[in-house]
Formats: sequence, C-alpha cells, structure tokens
Amino acid sequence: MSVKPNTEEYGVLERIFKLRANNTTVGREIVAGITTFVAMAYIIFVNPSVLSATGMDTNAVFFATCVGAGIVTLIMGLFVNYPIALAPGMGLNAFFAVIAAQNDPHHMPWQDALGAVFISGIVFIILTLTRIRQLLVTAVPDSLKAAITVGIGLFITMIGFKTGDLISVTFTGAQKTTYQPGGVIDNFSWQPNLGSLHSPTTDLTIIGILLIGTLMALRVPGAILIGIIATTLIGRPMGVTSFSGLSHAQWLPDFSHLYVGSLSLTGIWHYGLVSALFTFTFVEMFDTFGTLVGTASKAGLLEGDKGHRRLGKAMLVDAFGVSFGALLGTSTVTAFVESGSGVAAGGRTGLTSFTTGILFLVALFLAPIAGVIPDSATAPALIIVGVLMMSAVRNIEWDDFNYALPAFLTIIAMPITYSISNGIALGFTAFVIINLIQMIFRREHAKIHWLMYIIVILAIWRYVFYVS
Repeated sequence: MSVKPNTEEYGVLERIFKLRANNTTVGREIVAGITTFVAMAYIIFVNPSVLSATGMDTNAVFFATCVGAGIVTLIMGLFVNYPIALAPGMGLNAFFAVIAAQNDPHHMPWQDALGAVFISGIVFIILTLTRIRQLLVTAVPDSLKAAITVGIGLFITMIGFKTGDLISVTFTGAQKTTYQPGGVIDNFSWQPNLGSLHSPTTDLTIIGILLIGTLMALRVPGAILIGIIATTLIGRPMGVTSFSGLSHAQWLPDFSHLYVGSLSLTGIWHYGLVSALFTFTFVEMFDTFGTLVGTASKAGLLEGDKGHRRLGKAMLVDAFGVSFGALLGTSTVTAFVESGSGVAAGGRTGLTSFTTGILFLVALFLAPIAGVIPDSATAPALIIVGVLMMSAVRNIEWDDFNYALPAFLTIIAMPITYSISNGIALGFTAFVIINLIQMIFRREHAKIHWLMYIIVILAIWRYVFYVS
C-alpha cells in the first residue's frame, strides 16, 4: 500500500519536490539518496587516482570531485526534480588521463585538457538548447552506441590491469615526434607482460577483484565502495597500504592548493583540440542520454510532453556540469548510471539527488582517507566497472554484418590503440563505407542518417590533418 505524504507536515519539501504527486515520502527519498551515494561514492577515491597520472594533485582532484558532484547533483534535484546524481564519469576520466599522461613526452598538459572539457561543455549546452543533441542520438545506430559502451569498458579494464600491476607494457622502437591525439604513438612495438604473484601490489589487486566480485554477486549495496575500503585495509599487513599520513592529516577541507580556474584555453590548439573535443562531446552525449533516459524511464518520469520537457532540462544541467567540473579542476561531470540504485530503493523526486549531493559535500572531510588508498585498491573497481559496461554487448546485432563488423572494430580499437576516439572513428567509418558499397551493388537504400556522413568526414579530416 502506497503512503502519501502530508502536505502541511512536509511544507517546503512538498512544494519543491512535489512528493504527493510522485507518491513518495521524505523518508523514502532520503533513504534512496543515501543508497545512490553509497553506490557511486567510489568515484571520490578512484577519480583522484586516475587523474594523478597527469601530474594533478590528488587532494585538489578530490576537492573538485566532491564539490563538482555535490553542487551539480543538488542543481539536478532542485531545478529538474529528478532522482539522478552526477559526478566525474568513468571512461572520460580515463581518456583525460591518457591524453594528458605525464609519462608521455608529447602529452597535452592537464590544464589544456581541462580547457578541452570546458569547451565541450559549452558545445554541449548549445547542442542541447538547439535540440541538435537529440538528433545526434538518433543518427547513430543502437549497435554502435552499444559498441562504444563496451569498448570504453575494455579501455577502463586495461587501465585497471596496468595500475594494479596485473600487466606491464614494455615499449621499444623509434618514437614519432608528433603528438598523437588520444595518446597513440606509432612506430612502437609493445609487449604486454603478466604481473608477478611475488609482487604484493599484484596480489592485492587480485584480492580486490575477487572481493568486489563476490560482493557484487551477493548483491550487497555499495559493493564497490566496500571493496575498495576492505582492500585498502587488507593491504596494510601486505605492506602496500600506509597509514602514516593520517597521523598529521588535516581533516578540515584544505582550500590552499586547488585547481579552480586553472584550465587553459590558449595552448590546446597545438595538442589535438579537435580530436579531444570530439571525443569528450561525442562519448558523453551517448553515455548521458542512455543514463538519463534509462533511469527516468525506470522511475516513470518520461510520460507525456511534460516528462520530455523535464528530460531536456536534465540534459541542460548535465551539460552545465561538464564545464563547471572543468572550472573546478576535474574531468567531465556527467549523470551516473548508479542513480538507478536509488530509483530501485524508491526514489522518485529531486529530494533523492538533493540528499546525494549533500553527502558528496560532506565527503570533503574524507580527503585524508583518499590519500591512503593505494592503486591496487582502486584498480579492481576499474575492472569491475569494465565488467558492468561489457553487458551492453548483448545489444549489438551480431547477425547483421552491416552492424557486426563496425561494432567489433569500435570495440577492439579502443583498448588496442589506447584511444576511445580511434575506436569511434574506425567503427563509424566502416559502417558508412560498408552500407554505401551495399547500396551501390545491391541497389538498396542505405540505412544511414545524413548526420553520420558529416561525422565520418570530420573523423577522416581529423586523421588527415592532426595525425602525421
């Protein structure tokens, strides 16, 4: 039996979040908000670990992650009244780390990478306001959308394998002197080697994978976060985790060393801006669309014209979050699929995301703990996220080679070339060419949206003029 809230009792909360109209209560919404936070709180530990490869300070990234996620999620709750939370997204933060990798002599400085993220957010806002964003989503076949998700999952998994010392990669050969968008460097022969069981970091990573995997199988809420914390504690007697920094840690938020406003818009033209901008915008577009639509549908929020207008507002908040996160000093802030856990717990209004946003801001006081967590504790989380993203492979039309080959090329190119944009460009180009050839020889009408031609032309133009 449903319980409807008393309007007079809840007062301002009822007026803001329309609890009665959504057949929910304050208690149920708060529990749902806590559930969402627990499910996605791993990002406050994983994101600083991933972006540290660029030379960024982990404490500064931690601050940007918590504040960016907290404020944008609060806006989603208050402005759209949606039970959807946002934070720096997995996949795009990995791409950010690759193009700005500190150990790549031809890397894009992280300040310029933040500039690319900021501009992609502005582009996103324009695409949303002009409704071109919805058109782009319909232009790409569902099989290729699924392939992008799967490819990013493999890409993230490879990063997890490397940071967790499950594999090491040895590069030999002559390096080109030209920067390669997406971090790809030609004329290299590379040999992946398995990690050693004699290495404590490798052993701890394996323990973390098994631990989180078991918790996921048991459907334990917040399995990833619990697994990260437990793996960190297990790493103490193994000599991987050190708590020495906690003895003189400052538990109040440290505002003395932040990256607020540190992005650069001047040097990115020399480091493959078009490629980075294309990837940030393109991948975020499909990832967000699927998350927003899927979660909103599950909550029953897309019914009628009003529901679709709210979806447009949600997309606008998401677009704002991209640029806002870059200003704070973190990679793309986007809607999180883990919001579905809060919806499953009964969340139906913005009070759910409002609660989650508040918890992200409170998490600022956990910064010293984030500095303790070793890579071997966050690497398993990356690998598990890859497993979750791999499930989209079932949505690819493998029986139709018009879709199967482009989808496969999209998937396989991402981890092999260590570039999300390479996978998208290769897969989309193959799709258009295959269907055009079929149209010529079979005289059949090609099922290609006109916008796909433009995307492929831009992709080819990118490789002709930005990769030498």
